[in-house]
Amino acid sequence: MAKTLLRSGDLDDFQAVGGGGQAVFDSALQIRETLRLRKQQALVECLAIPQVNDDGDRVNWYSPIEGQPVAWKAAEEETRRRALRYLETTLDGAATLSRKSLQSGKTAQQLFGSLLEKALQFPGENHLYLVNGKPVITFWGFVNLNESARDDVLDCLRHEEIPEPVILPLPMEEDAPPMDVSFSQADEPLYTPPPLPLVAEPEPAAPEQPAVVPPAPAARAPRRFPLWTLSIAAVLVAVVATPFFLPKPAPEVAEPVAQTATPRAPLPDISAALPLHQADVIKPAVKAPLVIAAIPKESLVMDAGQVKAGLTRFLNGNWQVQMAIQDPATGKAPSLRFQIQNNKGTARLVHGDSVVCRADIFSGLHQSGELMIKSRGHARCSDGSRYPMPEITCKAGASDVAECLARFDANQIVPLTFRKIGA
Repeated sequence: MAKTLLRSGDLDDFQAVGGGGQAVFDSALQIRETLRLRKQQALVECLAIPQVNDDGDRVNWYSPIEGQPVAWKAAEEETRRRALRYLETTLDGAATLSRKSLQSGKTAQQLFGSLLEKALQFPGENHLYLVNGKPVITFWGFVNLNESARDDVLDCLRHEEIPEPVILPLPMEEDAPPMDVSFSQADEPLYTPPPLPLVAEPEPAAPEQPAVVPPAPAARAPRRFPLWTLSIAAVLVAVVATPFFLPKPAPEVAEPVAQTATPRAPLPDISAALPLHQADVIKPAVKAPLVIAAIPKESLVMDAGQVKAGLTRFLNGNWQVQMAIQDPATGKAPSLRFQIQNNKGTARLVHGDSVVCRADIFSGLHQSGELMIKSRGHARCSDGSRYPMPEITCKAGASDVAECLARFDANQIVPLTFRKIGA
């Protein structure tokens, strides 16, 4: 009976992967036959059958099992979840078989193990189908152009199963009353000084004994500056505050200025009252040039416009996360990678003796503009253990570059940095 056609496409639209100096696709039929002979039927049924056209530039992919195909995105969530668990188990079996083949003393077995290690790479979820509920991969042995083979083959499928996170506002302290901040009159001054108090005219009093000013060491005697040269503001201060005394040439005695409301005499001629000595020229201070440090393009930058709008598109992509902690077994920091798209994603952590751990993660913004990244429980590791995942918080620092902290518990908080990497 003829098999069902799942997908067709040009080979030039994708990038082939391989091992041992050979592309997986060049040996696709031999790989499927070797798996069948080794009784790896579950893995054989996950790999669609390729058929190249006469020109060798286009390939059709057919289902190895009978049934009505359903695109991955069109399947129900529970069906996808079961299929994903099935794929995880099948790929673990393929990885075990690949390692055993690579350890063989035969060159042919080593080549098979090298090819099988990359055989289950595929461009993305659009190339996966469910036939009778079982997953079938088309364009296996390929990735998208300008992309590398994924460390976790199924990363492109896991983000679909994480529900949309709900970020709740931070609770306020019970004793702190809510603040009512309004900027409806933002153009008015925030502080208006009180009006100056009215000063009653003082009673005439006998002048106090004035202080004698010692002679100045300079050869030129200082000139007396008339009060009219003071600014209006200084005169007001002099009226309200203490009497203002101006120095006179020694040995003359400075006369106190009476604070009275007596009308002032007409102002003297300005040109005659100005000092005649040459003014000093004060050069303006030379300011050092402002140096702005360049921001590495791979840094996590919390775009101010997106944060204000409550968006986190700046977080989409693949990130290498570096934490200031050490693995007890190796003395080195564990390797941690995040893949996030639209606030959903996966974390992959490698620690100890190449123990690989994975966890689902989600992200969101608090009303304060603080970014939060959390996991749904501990990460599951390849050795059967669980690894605690930190709760990460970031805030925009200089030039909006994220400043992040990882909180494992109340007593362990460490800084971390994000560096964007390829797929």
